[in-house]
Amino acid sequence: MMGKRIVWMAIAVVVVVVVALLLLRAHRLKSISVRQSIPVEGAVIQHDADANKELPISDVAIIASDGMTNSTTRSDASGYFKLVLQKGVLSGKPFTVSFRHPSYEPLDLNLREGRLETPSELYVVRMVPIFPETGVAGSSRPETAVTNIRVRYTINSRTETNVGSAVKTFQVVNKGNVLCDHQSPCSPDGKWKAASASASLDAGADHAFGNVRASCIAGPCPFTRIDSSGFIQGGRNIRVSALNWSDTATFLMEAEVFHIGISSNLRELYPVIFGRTLNFTLPPTQEGVSLEADIDGSPMVFPLGPNLNLSWATCTVRTGTDKEKTTVYRCELKPDYRF
Repeated sequence: MMGKRIVWMAIAVVVVVVVALLLLRAHRLKSISVRQSIPVEGAVIQHDADANKELPISDVAIIASDGMTNSTTRSDASGYFKLVLQKGVLSGKPFTVSFRHPSYEPLDLNLREGRLETPSELYVVRMVPIFPETGVAGSSRPETAVTNIRVRYTINSRTETNVGSAVKTFQVVNKGNVLCDHQSPCSPDGKWKAASASASLDAGADHAFGNVRASCIAGPCPFTRIDSSGFIQGGRNIRVSALNWSDTATFLMEAEVFHIGISSNLRELYPVIFGRTLNFTLPPTQEGVSLEADIDGSPMVFPLGPNLNLSWATCTVRTGTDKEKTTVYRCELKPDYRF
């Protein structure tokens, strides 16, 4: 008997071990199937000892390759990039992420799949400019000075001007103390027969009602109820309804009338200059952005327009990550110009 018991215990141990190995293998297979792609995420900025001058670099060509499979992308206006390495790249071998831009020295980043664990690392890639900030190498032309730079733009805002008031009265005719007998409309408790009526007003084009009030002014007002859903928000058209479950009652609706207009306000600010770039931010409702500057002492106005055309700088624009969605502008001097 003792021998049989030992045999059965041994069989049970073997079964437990086999089941555990199968579960472990299934878990590994599941992990492999889930990790069929891995993101490589980061930002490309300009290399500089001064952190204030480590500006984002846009339109950088980025390629990840293990020699057999490639994944490509480009950095956006904020320098951000994200590559998704598909399962063909995940061979366990080293792979290279290359960064290429005509104005910067080539840069290669060597990575291994093992580094890309969850949470994945954020890569900050610093690229060295080909030409120094003092100007383009080999240029013999004197640099044109760009000074006294100002940003001008307009903000459109809605204006409301009080131009009068409106008044309207109406009655809800009814006879009190009549049982409802389930014939709608009825009093709120369903006991008495009720009646309802309504009145409306139109403020007209480019006008709106505000501060709307409605009240019962005559009759058995305690046995009435006013529905404010048709006028609580104001607007061009308003409507008031009333329910009366006693004798005839009179109601009054009053409102102030506002003329709706749009006003444009001219604003001005001074950009911040780091090295050969100027930076400024504007609210998302801005319009008509232009730069005023003195070019070699002569004042000029440069409308940016939708294509951000500027004769002395190359500009980019992006939407900020803040809640207000601030518009972020960055302009880098072209060769032969200086601040």
